[in-house]
Parts: sequence; structure tokens; C-alpha cells
Amino acid sequence: MVLSPVIGKLLHKRVVLASASPRRREILSHAGLRFEVVPSRFKEKLDKASFPTPYAYATETAKQKALEVARRMHQKDLRAPDVVIGADTIVTIGGLILEKPVDKQDAYRMLSRLNGKEHSVFTGVAIVQCCTTDTRLDMEVSEFHEETTVKFSELSEELLWEYINSGEPMDKAGGYGIQALGGMLVEHVRGDFLNVVGFPLNRFCKKLMELYYPPRREHLQRVKHDSIPPVDTFENLSDVEGSSSDPAQGGDGGGHGRAEADGDRRQAPAGPQGTDSNGAGESPPPFPAGLLELIDGFKASKALFVACKLNVFDVLKDDAPLKAVDIAGKIDASVCGTERLLDVCVALGLLEKTDRGYRNTELADVHLASDSEYSLHGLVMHNNDHFWNLFTDLELAVREGASAAFGRKPEEPIQSKRKKLQFMTAMHGLTMLAARQVATAFDLSRFASACDLGGCTGALARALTQEYPRLKVTVFDLPEVIEHIPCFQPEGRRSDRISFMPGDFFKDDLPEADLYILSRILHEWPDDKVCELLSRVSGRCKPGGGILVAEKVLGDKPAARGSLPASLNLLVRTQGTERGLPEYRGLLERHGFRDVRRAHAGDRLDVMLGTRASPP
Repeated sequence: MVLSPVIGKLLHKRVVLASASPRRREILSHAGLRFEVVPSRFKEKLDKASFPTPYAYATETAKQKALEVARRMHQKDLRAPDVVIGADTIVTIGGLILEKPVDKQDAYRMLSRLNGKEHSVFTGVAIVQCCTTDTRLDMEVSEFHEETTVKFSELSEELLWEYINSGEPMDKAGGYGIQALGGMLVEHVRGDFLNVVGFPLNRFCKKLMELYYPPRREHLQRVKHDSIPPVDTFENLSDVEGSSSDPAQGGDGGGHGRAEADGDRRQAPAGPQGTDSNGAGESPPPFPAGLLELIDGFKASKALFVACKLNVFDVLKDDAPLKAVDIAGKIDASVCGTERLLDVCVALGLLEKTDRGYRNTELADVHLASDSEYSLHGLVMHNNDHFWNLFTDLELAVREGASAAFGRKPEEPIQSKRKKLQFMTAMHGLTMLAARQVATAFDLSRFASACDLGGCTGALARALTQEYPRLKVTVFDLPEVIEHIPCFQPEGRRSDRISFMPGDFFKDDLPEADLYILSRILHEWPDDKVCELLSRVSGRCKPGGGILVAEKVLGDKPAARGSLPASLNLLVRTQGTERGLPEYRGLLERHGFRDVRRAHAGDRLDVMLGTRASPP
């Protein structure tokens, strides 16, 4: 009976479902909703890597689907529907998003990943309320996501292929449909079952309650029961259903009965300390879950750092699953402490725990094992050994300047071999994450030679030579960096089109090249040093040549000027600054580079390409 008035709010509105999914259509039809189906034409090509969480990707996809349908229908009829509903369902395991398989082999890869493991199903939903005024379309978007956890049984190869050959996996996220034959793969479900089918009906109805029945303080009352603590309750929804179903008639577009509510307030004025005559107090603020996570965030980071320092992920990559006692023996630690650390890593989504022991998630295998191609193990250790100490002295850095934070504690020199290798390993891991995106941000096929200034281990150079078969790249970096390059050369993958040259780009002659590359270099220096470097590059670059700059570019709006990673690093940096596109474009144009364009290379890096103009 709760759903009847909620769904009833949409009965006299033109509602459109922006999805061709028969499962979503069936769920909403059974709930009594009347709607049209207009499949969205939005191309689902959002960059998954640019989203902080899988559910953020699903929610944004759902929103774009709904917005595309609303705009298209408005353009066609000069009047949009009242409400457009968009949804997108994804399956995730170990941070990897599994959508619909492209073929049987892809379905097998997906189901093999899920086999015997627990995974999450996220559905992002967007509710777009439309209003047309003088042919102008106004839209208000409400969005949410729902997570359900699903555990697969341990399944044989024969059973997996029998299911794949049934054809059912081919149009379903994650390669299975829980409401049909795929149900035989599932051991248990925690959460909304319909969310796994394709639409979280319960959460949808709650969202409608928020939209069409916004809670008002005068509707809260304190109800007392014998032996039961007092609870806050809302009035029965059916008691107010007699009012208009059109929110616009409520006087403020946000609910119904505004005049009635005002009248109620006059009849029952608030008593002392904001309490009305029935004893109802102020409703409590929303639970600050995000803030509490932020407060505890340093603990999670340190647990990750310690797990990497003890090589937990290396041990489990080579030999898993393992019990806590076995892992403790391999890392030379106590069994009790090891088990607690492992359980924290499970909670962080870095490890999986079964009756047979612990094992890495795919995320840990790919990024936390030290010998993986895309390992961030070095970055973790650099943060643990270098930045952790700096941020310990953050108060001093804020009070007296960052130089005090760098120089307070006596440590081994930053230029020692161990520190240098650790820094190079950290930069190598970061560069590998976005190297191909940087290399392909623009078409660089017109250049025959390139010089990567401060190119460190040559990770970007390798991506460039793989993408452009005729390109030759020179990596130009300090002698103490070049001497360690053999540590980062992949076996059997050395290229004769990549060369390494020692030198200081502020002092020594720069190698001749058609294209000069500065990746994550300029933000480390103040404007005067940047101008000095760009002047040297400009003087060496021939007309028609280019400069490629990879940096995180700050947003144009004041509210978006600071990205969180960049802002955090600035707290302990003694020099350098983050810049926006106008600043970078101005610096490049001032040194003779024209037609400066920008492209994105993931959510933490932008790429700018400028062309050297002929001297006046």
C-alpha cells in the first residue's frame, strides 16, 4: 500500500523509460507504472578510468541516456515528456567493470572471473523531470545508485560453457541473467534482487517519495510505545493522497499542500527551543558517512602502505590462496597482526577471503604486485617513505612554509641510490597508467623524431614508438637517472628507435627533434624557471615543429580551480604551481608556439599540443 500513492504521483504524467530492456519494462509495469518506451541513442563510450567509482560511471551513463531522450523528444515535438527514467546496470569485481560480452569467449572470460567469487552489481538511475516554457526545455535531474552483492558457486568448465552456449549471457551485464538460467550459478544474494535483474524498484520508490513527498518538520511526531524506544514516523501517505497529484499545484513545485502546511504552522506554533506542542524536536542532520570515512582515511592508507612494504601482494600473486599463518611466515610477522592486516585489505577490496585462505583481487594483481607491468607498488612506497613524513609535519608547513616540512627531519639524502630508484619506480608506474592515452591524444604521425625531456624510464617513449612506427624518440634526463635505466627495460622489448641521453635541460644543449615532450615537468617549477625552459625548447625547435605538454590542467571556473591530488601536493611543495589552460596557453604562445590545443588523457592528466611558428 506504500507504493500505490508513490507510483500514483506519476499516473497523470507522461513518463518515458529511456531503455529497451524487457526486464526493466517488466519490473516497472508490474509496479503499476504507465509509461512509454523510447530507447536512448546515447553511445555508451564514457571513459571508465575517469570516474572515481564504478557506480559513478553507471549513474552518469544513466543520466546521459535519459537526457538524450528528453532532448530528442523535445526537439521533435517541441514538448518533452514530464518524466524520463534512465538506468544502467554494471557488474564489478576487483574494481573491473564488466558490461555485456561481445562474444562467447568474452562471456567465458567474464564468468571465469566471477566463478566462486563475490561481486557487486550496481545500477545507476536518473530521473529527469522536464518542463517546457515557450519552447525552452528545463530539466531537473535526480540520480542515485543501488548496490547488490552476489556470490557465485564454484562451477565446472562444462557448466560454464553449457550456460554460455544457451545464448543467455550475450545481452546481459557481467554475462549472466539471475532471473533465468543464470540463477543456477548464484550461491547467495545480499541486497535488492531486482537490482541484479536490472532495476532497483524499492530505491526508485523511495526516491519518488523524496521528490513528491518531501518531509516537513510539522509532519514528524514522537510516538511512544511500552518497552520500545521513541521513533520518528511520517504521516500515512494515503492520508494526503487526496491532494493534487501535480506538484505545480502545491505552489512551489516541490510538493503538495503548501497552504495547508502554512495553516498547520499557525495553529501549532513552535514551542521553546524549537519544539512544537506535540513534543517533536528538530530532525537530526544527515549521517556524515563520507566525513567519517575521510577522518579514518589515513588509517586505510597506512594499512595499504604496510601491506606493500611487507610484500603481501607479491606473496599472494605467486602462491594463493594462503592461510594467515602461512603468509605470516613468508613476511616474517606475527600471525595475529598479519591476520588483522589481511582482513583490513579484504575490507578495502584488495584481497579476497575464502575458506581456503586469502588471495589477491585482480586490482591487487595488476597494480600492487611489484613485478606487474602496471604496478603502482613503487608509488605506494614513495608515498610511505617520503610523503608520509612530510604530511606528519603539515602543521609546521602551514605555519612556517613548506621548506620547514622538507628540512625538519634528518633523513638519508634524497639523491641516494635507493631514494632515486624508488622515485623512478613511482614515476614509471604513474606514467604507464596514461602513456598510451598521452601518445594518442593527438595524431603525431607528422613528426619523425621526438625528445622526451625528463622522460625518466622511457615508459612514454615506448608507448609513442609502439603507436607511431616511424617515430624515433630520445629520452633526455639527468645522468643519475640514465644510469638506472637498465632496471626498467622490459626483457625482449627494447627498441632501436629509443635512445637515452644524459643531460640537464636547464644547462646542456637539447637534442635535435621535431617534437619536444614535457610530461609532468612544468608544474614542478615556478613561472620564471618554466619560461627559461620553454625559451630553450623554443630556440631549439624548428618552425612547424611541436611541443607536447602533459599536465593536470585546472578547471576554468573558480570552484573547479583545484583538483584534490594537486591541492594536497601543493601543501608540502617548496616550489612550482598548478595552472589552468589560459596560463599554459599564455606561456606557450609567449615562447612562439601557436594553435595550442588540449585533450584529456584520463581524469588526472591533460595533454596540450602547440606548433612552433615561424619567427617574425
